[in-house]
Amino acid sequence: MIPQREIFWHISYKGLFYLLAFMSISVFFYGLVRHISVWRAGLRKQKIIFLWGAVKRVFLEGILAGRILRGDLNAGIMHLFIFWGFFLLFLGTLVLAFDHWIFHFLFGTCYLLFSLCLEIAGLILAVGLIWAFVRRYVKKVKRLENKKEDLLLLLWLAIIVVTGFLLEGMRISAQSPSWGIFSFLGFFLRDLFPKHVALDMYPFFWWLHALLSLSFVAAIPFTKMFHVIASPISIYIKDQPAFIIPAEQKQAGQFSYKELIQIDACTKCGRCVEMCPSTSVGEPFAPRDVISALRNQIYFRKDINLPSKLIWYCTTCGACLEVCPVYVPPFEIIRELRSKQIEDGTEVPALMIQTLERLYKYNNPWVSTKKKRADWAKGLDIVDITKQDEKELLCYFVGCTTSYDIRAQEIAKSFSKILKYCDVKFGIFGKKEPCCGDIARRVGEDGLFEEQADLCLDLFQEYGIKEVVVSSPHCLYTMKNEYPCLREEIQNISFFHYSQILEKLIKEKNLVFKKLNMRVTYHDPCYLGRHNKIFDAPRNVIKAIPGVKLVEMEHFRENSLCCGGGGGRMWQEELDIEVRMSERRIMEACDTGAEVLITCCPLCLIMLEDARKSKELENTIKVMDLNEFVLMALKT
Repeated sequence: MIPQREIFWHISYKGLFYLLAFMSISVFFYGLVRHISVWRAGLRKQKIIFLWGAVKRVFLEGILAGRILRGDLNAGIMHLFIFWGFFLLFLGTLVLAFDHWIFHFLFGTCYLLFSLCLEIAGLILAVGLIWAFVRRYVKKVKRLENKKEDLLLLLWLAIIVVTGFLLEGMRISAQSPSWGIFSFLGFFLRDLFPKHVALDMYPFFWWLHALLSLSFVAAIPFTKMFHVIASPISIYIKDQPAFIIPAEQKQAGQFSYKELIQIDACTKCGRCVEMCPSTSVGEPFAPRDVISALRNQIYFRKDINLPSKLIWYCTTCGACLEVCPVYVPPFEIIRELRSKQIEDGTEVPALMIQTLERLYKYNNPWVSTKKKRADWAKGLDIVDITKQDEKELLCYFVGCTTSYDIRAQEIAKSFSKILKYCDVKFGIFGKKEPCCGDIARRVGEDGLFEEQADLCLDLFQEYGIKEVVVSSPHCLYTMKNEYPCLREEIQNISFFHYSQILEKLIKEKNLVFKKLNMRVTYHDPCYLGRHNKIFDAPRNVIKAIPGVKLVEMEHFRENSLCCGGGGGRMWQEELDIEVRMSERRIMEACDTGAEVLITCCPLCLIMLEDARKSKELENTIKVMDLNEFVLMALKT
């Protein structure tokens, strides 16, 4: 007898099955259309372009789980087992339908190989499900949730797998095919069912298996399992062109299509919670909870009690995005929630309101005056670009914090002296320099952000600026990544962080150093590292100084810890918590035995300096900006 399978062997009421299958598929597509309609509502003038690199990323990081494996090998392998087991079994079902309705080819050797593959797929899925259960309910991995839905989905899939194996065992017991060993698990289970028992029980288990499978498919769009569809799309759209809807055309709190898809793609794996600096110091904030609550509100109309004050804890450090397997950026989504509160004027921290008012009136978030912006430059003989006719100057955009904060002013002074040491022709805007708008953008005040951006862009255009170097990584990110979304002429301007200029000067042999014999460590600012991908330039500068030994902290580069000053946190009331992010970071720096902690951001400099004092470490470690350290090492 030729090896093959009868699809509806020993089963009556075939029409009922097709009716149920039609209903299942209809419910699935109804749910799918609901999701897509929400995504479409977030489309404006954006163009979704085809990118081969994005297709490759979907394959490597989605289908092959490369990004999950990098972050957590155990979780990655477990995910691969569940995904591929489920996918191959689903594909096998489609192949059976094709064989039954369109072209019969599953017989002989082809059928035997098909049976073997399905058996392996079922085993893989079973192992993955057991692994998932152990991680969540036995080992109790802290970052994982233990909600009813999680247990229900695991049990649901598990019962589908178990009933599938039992069905195969009953069929083999009843038919006694000579090729039964190819369905090796079913072959092993056949002895549990004498032939007459198998014949009696088979229809019941067949319908149970069918109903569970069909209902699971129908439930996918209404559970977190929908991430199997949304996640590959989220991975694909990661590098789609950035787009900012003008404030006058946008409703506050309105999400883009990318953000809506990303909300849908969240698997609630908890990696963002594990990495979040706010969560790690005991603050009542977790990125996953915000995304999960939003998904329930947007797609399922559930009124989730999410305290609105929580969104102001986010530092927008980007650590969550760095570890997210499907590239969900909670900090960008939270920015939209903040814009709604800014628009409504509710639940906004009082100090933040004052800060935005100062920014609107005085072009800076620090003090109620424009006149003192260039006071730091007195006596340094620095060219004011607005008062001379010379072209082709390097424009040094100092930034608000570096201009007004006394400690941060040393950054500007040191960098200016270094440029003069190298005979670099540069200038500043002096009192005319506006705020870049970063703080307004991070907290959702889009109208104010656009006003500040226009002021900067008008200055660049008026004075023919081609190259801009900034003190703050926040300015760099805003100008380099968000200004081009507002005006096209920005594409003719090159933006640099001062660490990149220092690295260039070293390569050109314009900087000559003396030997220092010091042990130092370096703190990666979130907006310089994770957001702008500048990790090597500051380290190369440090390593170029003779005698200096650079030792890395436990968390560095992409895994660096946030100082707690970003995302508007610098301009909020002090939170009543036991340990501040900056204190955690300064203690990690001390653990390296370094004499100096070097950083490249004015906000980080201020936060870490304050932490050094609050922890009474003045005699243990020194906090310096990279410019200060380089200036100290110069041969004069």
